[in-house]
Amino acid sequence: MMHRVKDLSPEQKLAIESLLGRAVSEDDAVSIRTLAAAAITPSQLTDAQRAAALERLNRYFACVDAQRQPVSHEEEEATLNEALRSTRPSYRPVG
Repeated sequence: MMHRVKDLSPEQKLAIESLLGRAVSEDDAVSIRTLAAAAITPSQLTDAQRAAALERLNRYFACVDAQRQPVSHEEEEATLNEALRSTRPSYRPVG
């Protein structure tokens, strides 16, 4: 079910912003959906396996970072925003 933010009560808007972790605009629409608990598959990884996977990811990203060319903070932000908009066309940077 879709809800327009401008039609929500202040309490509802605050709850949505709390769940999303960001402010919403009066022009935004919010869709709320519930999932049955059976649809959520719990992780089968042990704490040690999770730690090992995190370490592999950290090593991988360290290698990627070592090869990238330095860019300004503005270029970095523009690149991230472009990537976000390519997957979420209505994405707008906060702040």
